[in-house]
Amino acid sequence: MRPLDDTCDTFDIGGDLTVHRLGFGAMRLTGPGIIGPPDDPGAARRLLHRAVELGVDFVDTADSYGPGTSERLLREAGTPEDAVVATKGGLLRSPDGDWLRRGDPDYLRNAALCSLDRLGVETIDLYQYHAPDPEVPIEESMHALADLVDRGLVEHVGVSNVSVEQLDRARDVVDVATVQNEYSVADRTHDDVLSACEDADIGFVPYFPLGGGDLGTAAALDDVAAAHDATRRQVALAWLLERSPVVLPIPGTSSVDHLEANVAAADLDLTDDEMARLSA
Repeated sequence: MRPLDDTCDTFDIGGDLTVHRLGFGAMRLTGPGIIGPPDDPGAARRLLHRAVELGVDFVDTADSYGPGTSERLLREAGTPEDAVVATKGGLLRSPDGDWLRRGDPDYLRNAALCSLDRLGVETIDLYQYHAPDPEVPIEESMHALADLVDRGLVEHVGVSNVSVEQLDRARDVVDVATVQNEYSVADRTHDDVLSACEDADIGFVPYFPLGGGDLGTAAALDDVAAAHDATRRQVALAWLLERSPVVLPIPGTSSVDHLEANVAAADLDLTDDEMARLSA
């Protein structure tokens, strides 16, 4: 298959980190329930090597994936040397697997230091606030991330799971390079956030870009897939890439076959009519 190359669309994160717009989400490189190590860590490292071979140069992870497992695997595979690595802080995992929001400044500063160590880097390319904590004003959390930038520990700041109002408040404190919200052809709840990102040239990183495995039953998706001899998943990714030049999908998988199929989606050219039908 043809890897991503210089002819593929790119985006400049924060104005200076140029990446291919189709990235890779490393959440699934963990055990069941996103807890603990994968059954075969060697296979996970080989998957990351293959992603780089295919031209993927933007990889997203978080300290809560494992917890810590995904970041350590990226270091072991050498990924931080070959790609822009984005990680996140601000969520804790409880013993029963619940996601607990934690946005106090001291916690975020310490979480970033731990991520630096696990990734084996001196500066994190993109550090994202994983989810606003209802007990902590977002301005306080952003001041902590701005401090990390000032200290040279973080190059760019992103936010995740935010509304337009929260994004505006975050931007009043620090330059925001990316927003990561749930978004797909099957779920366009955050169209308003995407519009705000377009206006400010902020990268929009849709998580669950394949609808968390559920893309619905829209006939248009099947028809367009058949017309391109492609899969529904590939059309869903192509739709995101066509949807806006600031969109950076990060499909995740633990399968090399699925990885290669996802990368091939960058070669699909959807017509205006097909985009209209899929967006209806």
